[in-house]
Amino acid sequence: MGAPHLAHVVRVYRALLGRVVRYLVGVGVRQFLDLGSGLPTAGNVHEVAQDLNPGCRVVYVDIDPGVVAESHKLLTGNHDAAIVHADLRQPEQVFDAAGRCGLLDLGAPVAVLAIDVLHHIPDVDKPVGFIAAYMDAVCPGSYVSVAHTGDDKALVTGLATFRDHYHIPVPPLTFRNPTQIAEFFGGLELVEPGIISIPLWHPGSGEDLSVDLKDFPACCGLGHKP
Repeated sequence: MGAPHLAHVVRVYRALLGRVVRYLVGVGVRQFLDLGSGLPTAGNVHEVAQDLNPGCRVVYVDIDPGVVAESHKLLTGNHDAAIVHADLRQPEQVFDAAGRCGLLDLGAPVAVLAIDVLHHIPDVDKPVGFIAAYMDAVCPGSYVSVAHTGDDKALVTGLATFRDHYHIPVPPLTFRNPTQIAEFFGGLELVEPGIISIPLWHPGSGEDLSVDLKDFPACCGLGHKP
């Protein structure tokens, strides 16, 4: 493929998720809303958070009913983690569904996670606006984490090669640069080091950073609601 580091990209995103969750638990956050989560497999939000503090509560959100059904099975027996079937572009729908789970208290800080998902949302759906709506709904002391793929030529070439080789259509993607990513944090305090290449955000010891950091095709940031 034209993007031999795609597998590395996936690993780096997952490593970031763990670092973000550990940071948030460390500053006292006990509630997580994970948008566009996919399957909550090993190393996901609830496992990382509850390993540090068993009282942490996690609500995953996905629009795919098949993913939701399978996730219910994976979360069986965990009374502090659930998944809801909802469209992340509709914050009211998401909060209504999460409310039925009884796991989120909007009177206490919530961490909203939008990691490796917003590149699936075109500008016409106004992602900056609906992320702002999530932050309007949560109380001061809450956070939002955004990690977003940028317009990397090797990645774009690799996706095109995958499509041509396997004859599987690649969903339309919207890549955003750091200036565009900054728009998601309007009115929030950016946690240091700000918007930065994913491997450079609070890197952990022993992580594989074999791809040149300055060329890594995605950035991230963590915003705090004062």
